[in-house]
Amino acid sequence: MVIRVEAKSRAEYSARNTTIAVTSNTAAILMGYAVRVVFTHTLSESYVGVSGLFTDILNILNLSEMGIGAAVTYALYLPVARGDREKQKSLMRLFRLFYRLTAAAVALLGLAVVPFLGILTGNPPEVKQLTLIYLMYLTNTSISYLFTYKRTVVDAHQLIYIGTLYQTVFLILQDVVQIGILLLTRDFLLFLSVYLVCTLGANLGISRKADKLYPYLKEKNRLPLPQEEKRDIYRNIRAMLLHKLGHVAVNNTDHILLSVMAGISTVGIYSNYFLLVASVAQVLDKIFQGITASVGNLGVTENAKRVRRIFDASCFIGQWMYGLGAICLFECLNPFVEISFGASYLFPEEVVLLLCLNFWITGMRRAVLVFRDSLGLFWFDRYKSVLEALLNLAVSIALGFRLGVLGIFLGTAVSTLLTSSWVEPYMLYKHHLDGKGAKASGVRSLGLYFLRYVYSGAVLAGVWFLTDFLCRMVQGSPVMVLLFRVAVCAAAPNLLLFLAYRRNKEFLFLTEKAAKLLKSRDKTSLRKPL
Repeated sequence: MVIRVEAKSRAEYSARNTTIAVTSNTAAILMGYAVRVVFTHTLSESYVGVSGLFTDILNILNLSEMGIGAAVTYALYLPVARGDREKQKSLMRLFRLFYRLTAAAVALLGLAVVPFLGILTGNPPEVKQLTLIYLMYLTNTSISYLFTYKRTVVDAHQLIYIGTLYQTVFLILQDVVQIGILLLTRDFLLFLSVYLVCTLGANLGISRKADKLYPYLKEKNRLPLPQEEKRDIYRNIRAMLLHKLGHVAVNNTDHILLSVMAGISTVGIYSNYFLLVASVAQVLDKIFQGITASVGNLGVTENAKRVRRIFDASCFIGQWMYGLGAICLFECLNPFVEISFGASYLFPEEVVLLLCLNFWITGMRRAVLVFRDSLGLFWFDRYKSVLEALLNLAVSIALGFRLGVLGIFLGTAVSTLLTSSWVEPYMLYKHHLDGKGAKASGVRSLGLYFLRYVYSGAVLAGVWFLTDFLCRMVQGSPVMVLLFRVAVCAAAPNLLLFLAYRRNKEFLFLTEKAAKLLKSRDKTSLRKPL
């Protein structure tokens, strides 16, 4: 794979990273959906549930990664901006050590779970060689840490699209081969073997590309990092461990709670919804991932006022994107699931509504999280994650016994609203966006942030109500309903949001930036020889 790299501005890097990320992820998601349809129709419901359950277990074990990636990526932004190769070499050496230890920790913790697999799954009789299946999932997770650390230096140079392209190529190859295996053999172990090979291939490819782009990283003469810098990195890693604890408890325990409280079949039903909701979230999250390195560069080269302006624009993009996504998911999920997997895989509408509200609540945090991580503000809200984790588990279990599936998902919404949704922006404004000695303006700025949050929620509620009214005008077969709702969702919410925000200063700022970017691209293309 040949990928040309040219020096560009932050806006151009962000545009390229975002465009390639969205395009690549859309292709990968469509292929992943095809795999899930074939998977559901060729293997039993229990295999679907086991797959989702083991994925969640390993996401919990990935807690041992401790947020190393975010902490070290932040440490790389300044030496990358300054062109300090020696510091980059020293950081990458430390990073390699961290990730080798992580691979070993994930493997050991994963092996400790083996005796409890029967309790977690209920030993479904139709799933053969359960332990071997789990060990293959564990191996796939562990080996990825041995090479993926080199992707961090590529990302820190604002070249996130390179890793995205490698991952997408191998994912599509994996999906095509897996579909063939399911149709021809229905062999789940062979299906997982392809998963292992393609994960290894993608990581090796990215690793080799990093060596080619930055050959100085292979040089043996590396200076040791000063103790003060090591302490800062260790402190950020400890903070990110707590953040990851909260993230895992909120986002990766639902499969386990459903398995224990509702049975492995319910996990199979949820896995399909989770796949679809997570796929949409993944595409939208990639838009923000595309600007992460540029925000990191912005933070070490620009003042707080400039950073705040870009943050406000990013929040506006998030509220539009995730609001639109929540509406489209709510209107289209059930007819889509019924067509793809069958009526037996449907959740009640109130459960789907709660899943979509959780999608929106989480999405509204994305801009804050990107700026927090890119600016290295991990330490200040670290204990919030512990409270969030405990609150989520307590509320989900308590409401799960009373309300069943609905209660488990309601616990996620409650814990997020009571903690992350206000603590994260508060800390971001306090420790960076308003600069030093700007306490009064900080209160006003933070107050405006929450007012915009409430206003955007009210606007979304109105847009959602009108869109839902239009979508329910046509009844019939699932295919007819889905086609009509897709058409309505493509037009109505965007038109209504445009009418609501057309005079918004962030909307005007973004349209101006987009026009300038397109103009600069046109000039560049005219200068290139034919």
